[in-house]
Amino acid sequence: MQNKDSRDLFSLLVSAAGEIGNNSYDHNLGQWPDIPGIFFGYDLNKKQIVLVDRGVGILETLKRVRPNLKNHKEALETAFTEVISGREPEARGNGLKYVKKIISENPINLFFRTGDARLALNGNSSNLNMENVKENIRGCLALISY
Repeated sequence: MQNKDSRDLFSLLVSAAGEIGNNSYDHNLGQWPDIPGIFFGYDLNKKQIVLVDRGVGILETLKRVRPNLKNHKEALETAFTEVISGREPEARGNGLKYVKKIISENPINLFFRTGDARLALNGNSSNLNMENVKENIRGCLALISY
């Protein structure tokens, strides 16, 4: 870490990245559509962390317990705002809400993609800026910047 501000955020950055990365395995284990695993990269100079998987994505994961979800954007909003887990009956489902809390209270930004939905969560704000996009991706992509 290059400066005091970055050092102060270190544990929060590791925690948020760990939660997102752990979700890739927890929700895809044994059902990776093509390429198993996750890409993780970081650049301390650019102050960026990236995590990408080619798993089933948030919509397919949450449809296991909420079959009425209509699209990726609705699933993404649900994942970041409700206590819900694609691994019911296990008592889980706080992970992305926890990531949202970290970002809403700190100068950390998150760009997240799944399917044809995009989310931008800016540091020190709890507003979920979401939209549909033309390009549909398999799995999830998260870019954390600070």
